[in-house]
Amino acid sequence: MSTYLIVGGSSGIGRALVDQLLADDRTEVHVWARDRRDLPPTVHFTALDVTDEEAPLKSAVPESLDGLVYCPGSIDLRPFRSLRPAAFRDAFELNVIGAVRCLQAAERALKKSEWASVVLFLTVAVRHGMPFHASVAAAKGAVEGLTLSLAAEYAPAIRVNAIAPSLTDTPLAEKLLATEEKRAASAQRHPLNRVAPAAEVAAMAAFLLGSSAGSITGQVIAIDGGIGSI
Repeated sequence: MSTYLIVGGSSGIGRALVDQLLADDRTEVHVWARDRRDLPPTVHFTALDVTDEEAPLKSAVPESLDGLVYCPGSIDLRPFRSLRPAAFRDAFELNVIGAVRCLQAAERALKKSEWASVVLFLTVAVRHGMPFHASVAAAKGAVEGLTLSLAAEYAPAIRVNAIAPSLTDTPLAEKLLATEEKRAASAQRHPLNRVAPAAEVAAMAAFLLGSSAGSITGQVIAIDGGIGSI
């Protein structure tokens, strides 16, 4: 039996990942999120806001964990001149401090596994400059530093990797994909001329959690339709 904790697993990429993990009946899936939404009844759900300093994270962690995936993210695309310091603080709190709280709460449980894995999420905008992405790119850049630091610190007990997607078809991006014209324009910005569905990104997270990725740590894997490199 493998036990995984998906933070933010009731929507988007996290929700797709839950379905993929549950396809193996030897897997136990725990989800932390603000709302349960349509999660299957077999999921162990805990209603939590990880940005709340008073949230009882440690008491909600299973006794042992084989993997943790931190999915929460933000899309606040505005010109830099209109971004107040509070916008950067909010992005940092959700993307970085939330992940830190969850990882610190779960560290002991992860170390009880023989092959634990952590997966975090960045954005292609960290390494590929994009206008109007200043707040999210700054926060996710910090997540990249956290990924590499923890991969070194946790080795060999826990593998730590990150996925850097481009715009993905999720509820978080629905305003950017609200019409066929917007969807086509978003697709055309990528060499592969498509917007990735959440299930494709989730499949990479599932791979990184599993034993087939046993030699992979400290990596940032782009799922970006080629926009970051060609």
